[in-house]
Amino acid sequence: MSIPSSSGAEALSFHERLAEWLHECTHRLPAQAPLRDFVHHNTLHAYQHLPFRDAVATAQAHTGALAYWPEARFRREFESGRITRSDLAAALVEAGIPDPERPVLPGLSRQDVLLAALCTGVPFEATGGAEWWLAEHRLETDPLFSICQQLTVAMPSTAAATGEVANWREQARQRQEALWAQLGDRLTWRGLIEHLYGLDLLAAVRTVLQRHLAAHLDHSLAAWRNPARGEGFYAAWRASAGLDWQWEFDELPNVRDEIRHLPDDPVALLAEELPRLLPEAQWPRYLERLLLEFPGWSGMLHWHQEHPEAGDGTPVALADWLAVRVLLERLLCEDQLRRLTGQPLACSDLADWFTARPGEFLVRDAWRCRALPEELAAEVAAALECSDQAHASVAWDALAERLAALPQAREDARALWRLCSALGLGAEALAAWSPAAAEQILDVAASLSAGQRGEIWLLAYEGHYREQLFAALRANHGRSRLAASRSAQVVMCMDDREEGTRRHLEEIAPEIETYGAAGFFGVAMYWQGQDDPAPTALCPVVVRPEVLIREQANADSAQQERHQSRQQRRLRWRERLHRATRLAPVSGPLLAAGAAVPALAALLAGSLAPAWLGERLQHWRRAYEGELPGELQLTAGPEGAKQSPRLGFTDREQIERVAAFLRMIGLTGGFAPLVLLLGHGSTSLNNPHRSAYDCGACSGRHGGPNARVFAAMANRPEVRAGLAEVGIQIPESTWFVAAFHNTCDDRVDWYDLDQVPAGWQGALDTLVGQLAAACRAHAVERCRRLASAPRQPSPWQAWRHVAGRAQDLSQARPELGHATNAAAYIGRRQASRGLFLDRRVFLISYDPLTDDGGRIVEGILLAAGPVGAGISLEYYFSTVDNERYGCGSKVTHNLAGGFGVMAGCESDLRTGLPQQMVEIHEPMRLLIVVEQTPAILDAIVARQPALQELIGNAWVTVAAQDPHSGEIQRLLIGRGWVPWQPAAEGEPPVRVADSASWFAGKSTALPPALLDCAVPPGGVA
Repeated sequence: MSIPSSSGAEALSFHERLAEWLHECTHRLPAQAPLRDFVHHNTLHAYQHLPFRDAVATAQAHTGALAYWPEARFRREFESGRITRSDLAAALVEAGIPDPERPVLPGLSRQDVLLAALCTGVPFEATGGAEWWLAEHRLETDPLFSICQQLTVAMPSTAAATGEVANWREQARQRQEALWAQLGDRLTWRGLIEHLYGLDLLAAVRTVLQRHLAAHLDHSLAAWRNPARGEGFYAAWRASAGLDWQWEFDELPNVRDEIRHLPDDPVALLAEELPRLLPEAQWPRYLERLLLEFPGWSGMLHWHQEHPEAGDGTPVALADWLAVRVLLERLLCEDQLRRLTGQPLACSDLADWFTARPGEFLVRDAWRCRALPEELAAEVAAALECSDQAHASVAWDALAERLAALPQAREDARALWRLCSALGLGAEALAAWSPAAAEQILDVAASLSAGQRGEIWLLAYEGHYREQLFAALRANHGRSRLAASRSAQVVMCMDDREEGTRRHLEEIAPEIETYGAAGFFGVAMYWQGQDDPAPTALCPVVVRPEVLIREQANADSAQQERHQSRQQRRLRWRERLHRATRLAPVSGPLLAAGAAVPALAALLAGSLAPAWLGERLQHWRRAYEGELPGELQLTAGPEGAKQSPRLGFTDREQIERVAAFLRMIGLTGGFAPLVLLLGHGSTSLNNPHRSAYDCGACSGRHGGPNARVFAAMANRPEVRAGLAEVGIQIPESTWFVAAFHNTCDDRVDWYDLDQVPAGWQGALDTLVGQLAAACRAHAVERCRRLASAPRQPSPWQAWRHVAGRAQDLSQARPELGHATNAAAYIGRRQASRGLFLDRRVFLISYDPLTDDGGRIVEGILLAAGPVGAGISLEYYFSTVDNERYGCGSKVTHNLAGGFGVMAGCESDLRTGLPQQMVEIHEPMRLLIVVEQTPAILDAIVARQPALQELIGNAWVTVAAQDPHSGEIQRLLIGRGWVPWQPAAEGEPPVRVADSASWFAGKSTALPPALLDCAVPPGGVA
């Protein structure tokens, strides 16, 4: 943001205040980075200092976004059995609803009434009117309904209101004051005019305005760059807006002259324009509302302003954007008011205009709030249409008086009938009630706020799954056994998608032991492969690496030169064709015509056999460019220390990183002949959100290089000697290998196989075959949740299907990502091995028996806790309100500037997750179960503010499982640790032979199950 050109104290004071206002309001903007750096995070990060219930309520007040699933959606889950009555009863207590057992009437408690109200939707939701109108007509002969009608007509409040005629002028005055008070807080002038007149003033210019924004932030995608963009967005917009022939402001009087004579400084423009709109006290909130009307674009501008190194040097400042928005706000509103009223009104004159016309205001407000009775709705609609289009004289006062005189429509009879039906009360029981008793029942039913009802439903939804998981963990304690002789140990990412791969691998090869950890394997680095143009950070986004690891081609100079030459030639021709088809007026059409036949052939192949086409293209590319073996520049030399970032790790750093990681996962002895580090990522075509499927611990990129670097370090004799000095003896009979698992097509790519000594080749061949079989079995499990997948496929058919999805240009669901993630388990694999967890649990390896004082689990919680919570919460909010927190359907996505997506050709920049990533998700907060004692966990949280915020504010829920007894305790805010006991009516976990026996033929989320194949013959504890 530039300093105002004026040097006066008043201008400087405004600049300082503006900086403070912007600093405050930017906390509430989306913090999503450009798509290539997509990393899951808490959507409401700005509210994380608040308890969850307060945070979602505050965000809903600011943005209008839903805090919870709609009640109707929860009730469908109740009807399907996903939520039970006992779940709701427990949730009432957990939510702190007072006196649930207090009697309302003899034999009827508050809990009974509240549960009936929740399960029947009383008070009625606005969307349920038509359903209840039909129900009423079917109940005319129902004796129970007749008694309900009699009672509600005679209720004291109804009788007192009968015959009263409200003072409609006073109603109009109070409502107008309340509406104007929302200016800046919830409404802008544009929003106020849209509320009263139903007109979106930015509709005519939104498309062009967003093109200005996309061009300014462009990541080398635009064919044309604004010559003035180096002076900032405000200057670039001024330079083109006044001359843009596409601009839709031609009807505004003298607008182009006004733009040409604007001050050069955007801050000076803001100082001029804001006083024309509203008093100074309202400016901070008003600016925030302007930003939140375009939260996606505003958030992306702010991200670029905070990360100038990520762009090409183009200056980005929110003050520039706000200056344009404030100017457009005044120009558009004043022009629209002139058209609507026939008077040259300023925004500040609108209140006086409606004060003199209270009838028109009351009716317009009631219409926009959908508060008109049916008998007036058609008449008012005709009056509005006449007034909006022809400015004809309408008897607004008469309509307002009739509106106020009509008794308010009540749903009391229908509500009472529904409650009594749910409570099992018949006409005989109801005949003894007084009208006051009926009103008392209805008052109790309406005593919960919308926020409380949503919270209770969420707690019940979470509680049902939590009970199932706790029961499975408790039943599995001490049941799993490891093979006496381990053939291999496989370390995978903690990613919930890898739960299925680990489980199938253990079922196929019980002698294999698996571990889970953050997918960067403790190696934070910049990575540059031999074909990469620049280094890339592969580590958590909050970590700044200090070391660069390069892959150097291991071939003679002639081979390297030929490979690089062909690769550059391919990329150069691709860029030429791209530019020719976009910019050349003659060659573009000719190229399109000439490429029609090959393009059609490729389209047919990609549609009918996408997996085959993908394999052919990769084969042709490798055949053309050639493959060069590569070696890692792993160890720092004298020349590396002079660079920044430094080239390579020192021997001591390698020892420390390997030792810390092995201790963290509990692998400090009993090494198998092969230890596999399996990184992961996801590849797909035509998918702007591809990074959202990659490894979050690697900043939304592939974790294969991290696995490769770790394995190379662990195999070095110098590192093993250093590990022996710190108590970790890796025998000479152990070799570390690395591979990459593609979670989209379930393929595995292996690294540096030529370096594996001959003595391990047999064991490696066996492991390669076992892991491939596990991936194919996992593909079968994945296919059960994919609507277009074959039903009950063979492992080979399933694997070919998921491989085809990765190469299909039209595929909106290449894979389902973290959908249905629900929990994280931090503990030994013995505690979770043998459980079918349906790809819903993050599995983090940790041995509590070797962690005196809890220092290891403290580090895990500080790293894995926020990562898991960020994934869980982004999925939660993108599910409960995809329109505001998510980014809509992939089908209509349009890539904007290479950094984000819009819905179609014009929309706000969409943040969050697409519908196709969350449509099967069950929105719940992450349940973290730690195999450790509550005392140690309390001590950790007490000394870690980050965990206090995350856990103490209930953004995640936490439980502890005793390492020895397997008993589970749950942490309840305000009550401490509470021992878990299975509900009396709870069902024990299902016991099945293997995973396929449990999921076969089922397409919905499944509860945990015990697998009999978890105990291999001759196993040991």
